[in-house]
Amino acid sequence: MGFAEIVILGLALSCDAFAVTISNTFVYCHETRARLALMPVLFGLFQGLMPLVGYFLGGLAADLIETYSGIVTLVILGVIGGNMIREGVGALRHPEEKAAGEACVTGRLTIAALLFQAVATAIDAFAVGVSLRAQSVDILVASGVIALTTALCCVVALVIGRKLGHLLGDRAEVAGGVVLVIIGLKAFLS
Repeated sequence: MGFAEIVILGLALSCDAFAVTISNTFVYCHETRARLALMPVLFGLFQGLMPLVGYFLGGLAADLIETYSGIVTLVILGVIGGNMIREGVGALRHPEEKAAGEACVTGRLTIAALLFQAVATAIDAFAVGVSLRAQSVDILVASGVIALTTALCCVVALVIGRKLGHLLGDRAEVAGGVVLVIIGLKAFLS
């Protein structure tokens, strides 16, 4: 597997992290830059670590993790997304409870939520690590490229999310929740 193929693989693996980053940016539009900067770092880190784990564990737990990865991703992202949808719909139904001009969540994007999202979006990278072992790929280079590609895609997602979040206004939380649920469903069905 050549360098260009590893970059393409990194782009493919980063799609979920990209979408979750945009979603979080929509919903938590008042979040600090430092907290938002954790998304590219954590998503990149986990996307890079999971192929390493898959590579070194090989066949030990690969079948078990591959069997249940879809349901785990669905549960994690479904719960987070479902909660966002519920709160967003409640805010749309009762706009008088929101401060004037406030278009996004007043809560914080917690480290725990980011860690859960990072794990959920990187589970498929474990299986990639198993397949990279079978192809005798330099796993350290591949994991580094995957991590860096994901981090850069998430930085782009932050910029896009900041621009589009203001356009969505009060619907941002519902839209973000729907994106997370769709990603969870996609992982479950594939």
